[in-house]
Amino acid sequence: MKPTDVPTRNFPTAREECRTLQPHPDYDSPGSSYELAFKDEAFLLRQDMRPVRMQLELMKPEVVQNEQGVTSTIVIFGSARILSADAAQALVAAAEASGDEASLRIARNKLEMSRYYEEARRFAQIATAECAQRGRPVVIATGGGPGIMEAGNRGAYEVGGKSVGLNIVLPHEQVPNPYITPELCFRFHYFGLRKMHFLMRALALVCFPGGFGTLDELFETLTLIQTGKSRRRPILLFGREFWTRLINVELLLETGMISPGDEKLFHYVETAEEAWTVLEAEPELSSITTP
Repeated sequence: MKPTDVPTRNFPTAREECRTLQPHPDYDSPGSSYELAFKDEAFLLRQDMRPVRMQLELMKPEVVQNEQGVTSTIVIFGSARILSADAAQALVAAAEASGDEASLRIARNKLEMSRYYEEARRFAQIATAECAQRGRPVVIATGGGPGIMEAGNRGAYEVGGKSVGLNIVLPHEQVPNPYITPELCFRFHYFGLRKMHFLMRALALVCFPGGFGTLDELFETLTLIQTGKSRRRPILLFGREFWTRLINVELLLETGMISPGDEKLFHYVETAEEAWTVLEAEPELSSITTP
């Protein structure tokens, strides 16, 4: 047999089994246990089956990303509420036309914050294009929603690259943005498993201003690195003014809540170009910066 020859299967696949099932009128009624276990949705959704569902949620993105050749990612975190410059400018124009001072103040704040959307978009463009040019595509990965997440996926899309979207079921702000590669757009139920997939392939974490969700992911990563549970990798915080007002690292050092040197687990950056320069200089990323 040639190595390329595919042997005939001895048994039907699960898909074929499901397609050729013959109904049985005596046992296909509601409440019957006659359905195949892997096809029985009511059974799979039972409380007892949570470990199986968690395993599936771990395995599905792993299997698909392997099939799609995704071995390394740069993860972009940030607020779902930050708008693109065009969208923010439209809000300002509408508020000015309405004469509502409160709406105008909010709109102007959104316009100011929109610079982070544009930096995330440009950073994703630079990272995707530069890595592809060096012969080792590194895929942008985001939480898959709007705002900074959309900017990251959009930047990769605009230069012809793939990107990952790790969505999760939430009551709001979590509709997949249109720039994610469809084959790499996933939906999670369990936050913990989603976090694992953010970091399993990550060569770097690029964090833009955000709220509780962004802080959750940032501190999770910092803690894993600080405690040695995860290998060290670059963590970039966009916007020194925002982050230093939000997190008082000096207080943590002064009170002994963190150790000297822990403040070096991350870098502040202001622009997409500066961020890429920092990543190029990191030993952990030397494999993507050598042609």
